[in-house]
Amino acid sequence: MKILVVQESDWVEVGPHDTHHLLERLSQDGNQVRVIDYHVRWYNSKESSLFSKRTVRQKVHKAIPGGDITVITPAFIRAPLADYLSILFSHYIEIKKQIRKFRPDIIIGLGIINTNAALRLAKKHKIPLVHYVLDELHQLVPQKRLQPLARLVERDNLSNSDLVISTNQGMREYCLDMGSKIPSTAVLKHGVEFDKYAMADGSQIRHQLGLVEGDLVLFFMGWLYTFSGLDIVARMIAESDDPHLKILIVGNGELWDSLQEIKQADKIGDRIITVGWKPYPEMPSYIAASDICILPAQNNRIMENIVPIKIIEYMAARKPVIATELPGLVKEFGPDSGIAFIKLPDETIIAAYSLVEHGGISENGRKAQDAVKDNNWDVLVPEFKSLLVGLVEPNSDQLING
Repeated sequence: MKILVVQESDWVEVGPHDTHHLLERLSQDGNQVRVIDYHVRWYNSKESSLFSKRTVRQKVHKAIPGGDITVITPAFIRAPLADYLSILFSHYIEIKKQIRKFRPDIIIGLGIINTNAALRLAKKHKIPLVHYVLDELHQLVPQKRLQPLARLVERDNLSNSDLVISTNQGMREYCLDMGSKIPSTAVLKHGVEFDKYAMADGSQIRHQLGLVEGDLVLFFMGWLYTFSGLDIVARMIAESDDPHLKILIVGNGELWDSLQEIKQADKIGDRIITVGWKPYPEMPSYIAASDICILPAQNNRIMENIVPIKIIEYMAARKPVIATELPGLVKEFGPDSGIAFIKLPDETIIAAYSLVEHGGISENGRKAQDAVKDNNWDVLVPEFKSLLVGLVEPNSDQLING
């Protein structure tokens, strides 16, 4: 198969998400994959020019060694609002070009603007389009006044796609509410390299970071959104009298500077450990170095229906999880799957001490790992491929789960 992917975030810098894992594995299996992406966080780069030129990167891999994906970033204007307007045209032109030259069998849309452009062109050229949904996309538009318009476009995309794939039941219900059709709305669970996480050893990482026996280490990895709740947890650790209470954060984002300020102001750098981004293959060892993994996010609309893939990776590593009681998470895992649900981020420390006091770290870790034992990429990649083949070859009679 020839697969064309369009998205409005940076394929290389962001993730890896489910789509990285799935498509890189398909590329290893002889399928050709091209991605059209966008430097969504261009304002954080050191580049000063107003125009960003079109670039092409070959043999890109993010999730697994040997992934072979071509990533094309069309030109755009590096200025607020002008960036959206410019990709409206440049991505349309690029998609049209790829349809003519690459001749994809199927198109996968991950964004709003370029998915809508791809949808129009796909209908014209009779190419099936899959909308792969990881988030309520219009909620991620930073300009609040543009979110109603983004929601209308997102609804149009979901209503007219040949297949809509979401990662959990909560997100599937969101897609249906937004207009996707029941027969063509599927759930493909988050995946994980189960054995790699289950067998990971964190002793070397603990030694490198100066963590000692008796330390209670909370862990978070990923983008540090302002609503992630990590600043609240870090402040509570800074104010605690317990020298063994620590947090290890692997990632970067909007809260990075705030976390550094908390560390410096309270002079407890050894208790709030921020290490920035690390290569994805090292993540199992970093998770294994912790005692409890956390997702203390604010319960807002952005987080309402999602189940972050990091949760599956935490659980596969046999770690108990403390997470805000997000509707999508509760619906996906229920009350007895190794996740301790809290109402607010500031309940994280109390919940952690409760797990220690009642011997819940080992027991909840066991339950967590057992809950995700079937979320293996070896199972999910063939399932994903069968969904795509069902569109490319309609007579193959593939079934969509519901």
